[in-house]
Amino acid sequence: MLSMFLISLEQGLIFAVLALGVYITYKILDFPDLSVEGSFPAGAFAFAKLVTSGASLWIGLLGSLLIGAMTGLITSLIFSRLRIKPLLSGILTLTLMYSVNLRINAKSNVPLFSTPTLFQGDTLINIGILALIVLVLKLLMDRFFRSQIGYMLLATGDNEVLVAGLGEHVDKYKMIGLMISNALVALSGAIMAQNVRFADINMGNSIIVIALASIIIGDTFMRNTRKVRGTSRAIYGALIYKMIGGAALYLGLAPTDLKAVNALIVIAFIAYNQWSPSAWWKRFREKQFRPESSKGVPRAADSSS
Repeated sequence: MLSMFLISLEQGLIFAVLALGVYITYKILDFPDLSVEGSFPAGAFAFAKLVTSGASLWIGLLGSLLIGAMTGLITSLIFSRLRIKPLLSGILTLTLMYSVNLRINAKSNVPLFSTPTLFQGDTLINIGILALIVLVLKLLMDRFFRSQIGYMLLATGDNEVLVAGLGEHVDKYKMIGLMISNALVALSGAIMAQNVRFADINMGNSIIVIALASIIIGDTFMRNTRKVRGTSRAIYGALIYKMIGGAALYLGLAPTDLKAVNALIVIAFIAYNQWSPSAWWKRFREKQFRPESSKGVPRAADSSS
């Protein structure tokens, strides 16, 4: 039981980096970005290419960040320049990155058993290293959202008309958000490749479900705690999500059923948020007592982000 808990905690911290990235597009920009399923393995493949070619561990991680940012840039350009809808833009980038990922190493699976990694032999040390990485990324994101660019990014997701009225380009801030988001997702992919000791072309399949599950779970457990920032909720959600998956395996569920469990977890938490008594009562009160003049007024920015 303890071993399963530690493994779940270790993987939960890796997915916390993923959740921090998707948090930007899903919660802030309200942009359904499926290109993360291409940037996750891209980060792993870029890292594998660099370290197997003799580069250091840190150069490999930097390479994963850069290819992730490039993936976000491609999605942004398809969306803003070609005026293709966000969902289709992400799908097109995901499809494009499949071929790019295969081109990077010329094969679909790259073993990493003899390359430098962040991980040591001791699980507790690994957890400590991952916790430090997640903490640093969270603090950097919180600081970024307090900067001028960060505030404009928040405003872009909340009220595009306001941003345009200030003389700013909405597409520019969406591009920044997509690039940061996919860079973090690619970094998560590189860390996961080190954890499992290989990079595989299919490791990004359904990764968006894991990220959304983490964000939704974090929001559900902490929706009455306004002092907890959105970044913290994403991290807590990733940890809780992996604990649920670990518990399912411990109780005898077959590993082949994990994708079904992922989907059911998301369905269960969304249904709970929609149909719990408190949510129903809140919607009822808003419908009954909201003044007619307030309809259509843009929502305020989320100060907890």
